[in-house]
Amino acid sequence: MRRVAAAAAAMLAVWVIHDFARSVDHDLREFDAHEVARLETAMWRSYYDGDRFQLFAEMSTLLRRQFQLPFWRSCLTAYHAARSAVIFQRGRDRGEYLRALPDLVDYYGQIHRASATPFDVQRVAQLELEWWIVHRQRDRYAPGALQLALAELDAAIYGRPVLDFAVPARLRAQAMLLRDTGGDWDRIADLLDRSWAALYDIVNSGEARAIAAEPRIR
Repeated sequence: MRRVAAAAAAMLAVWVIHDFARSVDHDLREFDAHEVARLETAMWRSYYDGDRFQLFAEMSTLLRRQFQLPFWRSCLTAYHAARSAVIFQRGRDRGEYLRALPDLVDYYGQIHRASATPFDVQRVAQLELEWWIVHRQRDRYAPGALQLALAELDAAIYGRPVLDFAVPARLRAQAMLLRDTGGDWDRIADLLDRSWAALYDIVNSGEARAIAAEPRIR
């Protein structure tokens, strides 16, 4: 039994080392929009249900599907995402919210490491935190601020003008606000699916073919 346990531990160690050592060069523009939307909807439900284990499992899966992260690196990256969310959730003002930033930097740092698409890790992490703050304190911001914050994040990740992301940002903001008011999950899932599909079209062809209406960003 000791030999079996030692062999299993050695194999696990080799797997972990291999996961962290091997090179991944993934184009961030390449993802299955519908699968990402499905997983994100599931993550939202787990978050609001308080099911942290399920949320962690779904986040790890999403990171592997969307960014092609190896298994153990996806677990580490999901840990940083979860820790930043917990720190933010406990915060009461901007100073306390900023304590979540180091884990967001680590989160996006792992994605950047596996990405063929360059982006500024520090700025992207700051913009991620910014939309969290706008969403939580939206009564302090002008209408359209959440949509703008989401569009700015996408623009920083993909290196395109902010206005290019008006459509997916609007749909995503609508999904968030619908959830905040107790809207049904089928409608939320549809909005997220349309948002990710629009984002995919934009970063791969320059336009959101499936959505005709162009919203305003204020």
